[in-house]
Amino acid sequence: MSDIQEKIQEEVEQARAVCDITGSNSAECAAAWDAVEELQAEASHQRQSKPKNSLEKYCDDNPDAVECRVYDD
Repeated sequence: MSDIQEKIQEEVEQARAVCDITGSNSAECAAAWDAVEELQAEASHQRQSKPKNSLEKYCDDNPDAVECRVYDD
Protein backbone atom coordinates (compact mmCIF):
# COMPACT_ATOMS: atom_id res chain seq x y z
CA MET A 1 0.00 0.00 0.00
CA SER A 2 2.84 2.42 0.73
CA ASP A 3 4.05 1.88 -2.83
CA ILE A 4 0.90 3.45 -4.25
CA GLN A 5 1.13 6.30 -1.73
CA GLU A 6 4.66 7.02 -2.93
CA LYS A 7 3.43 7.01 -6.53
CA ILE A 8 0.63 9.42 -5.61
CA GLN A 9 3.14 11.76 -3.98
CA GLU A 10 5.36 11.65 -7.08
CA GLU A 11 2.38 12.42 -9.33
CA VAL A 12 1.31 15.32 -7.10
CA GLU A 13 4.78 16.83 -7.34
CA GLN A 14 4.81 16.33 -11.10
CA ALA A 15 1.33 17.86 -11.45
CA ARG A 16 2.41 20.93 -9.50
CA ALA A 17 5.49 21.30 -11.68
CA VAL A 18 3.47 20.93 -14.89
CA CYS A 19 0.92 23.49 -13.69
CA ASP A 20 3.68 25.93 -12.74
CA ILE A 21 5.17 25.66 -16.22
CA THR A 22 2.04 25.49 -18.39
CA GLY A 23 -0.42 27.42 -16.24
CA SER A 24 -3.25 26.23 -14.05
CA ASN A 25 -5.83 26.41 -16.85
CA SER A 26 -3.87 24.35 -19.38
CA ALA A 27 -4.87 20.94 -20.68
CA GLU A 28 -1.53 19.52 -19.50
CA CYS A 29 -2.23 20.68 -15.95
CA ALA A 30 -5.69 19.13 -16.00
CA ALA A 31 -4.32 15.85 -17.34
CA ALA A 32 -1.65 15.75 -14.63
CA TRP A 33 -4.24 16.20 -11.88
CA ASP A 34 -6.46 13.57 -13.53
CA ALA A 35 -3.59 11.10 -13.16
CA VAL A 36 -3.37 11.97 -9.45
CA GLU A 37 -7.11 11.44 -9.02
CA GLU A 38 -6.96 8.05 -10.74
CA LEU A 39 -4.20 6.88 -8.41
CA GLN A 40 -6.11 8.12 -5.38
CA ALA A 41 -9.21 6.27 -6.55
CA GLU A 42 -7.19 3.08 -6.95
CA ALA A 43 -5.74 3.46 -3.45
CA SER A 44 -9.25 3.94 -2.07
CA HIS A 45 -10.46 0.87 -3.92
CA GLN A 46 -7.59 -1.22 -2.52
CA ARG A 47 -8.44 -0.12 1.04
CA GLN A 48 -12.10 -1.05 0.58
CA SER A 49 -11.41 -4.51 -0.79
CA LYS A 50 -9.18 -5.56 2.12
CA PRO A 51 -9.99 -9.18 2.96
CA LYS A 52 -11.34 -9.93 6.41
CA ASN A 53 -9.10 -11.72 8.87
CA SER A 54 -10.22 -14.77 10.83
CA LEU A 55 -11.39 -12.74 13.86
CA GLU A 56 -13.52 -10.47 11.68
CA LYS A 57 -15.12 -13.50 10.03
CA TYR A 58 -15.74 -15.10 13.42
CA CYS A 59 -17.33 -11.91 14.76
CA ASP A 60 -19.58 -11.66 11.71
CA ASP A 61 -20.90 -15.14 12.55
CA ASN A 62 -20.87 -14.63 16.35
CA PRO A 63 -21.50 -10.95 17.14
CA ASP A 64 -22.31 -11.65 20.81
CA ALA A 65 -19.05 -13.49 21.52
CA VAL A 66 -16.83 -12.02 24.22
CA GLU A 67 -13.99 -11.55 21.73
CA CYS A 68 -16.21 -9.43 19.51
CA ARG A 69 -17.56 -6.95 22.02
CA VAL A 70 -16.76 -3.31 21.43
CA TYR A 71 -16.69 -0.94 24.37
CA ASP A 72 -17.10 2.82 24.02
CA ASP A 73 -14.87 4.91 26.25
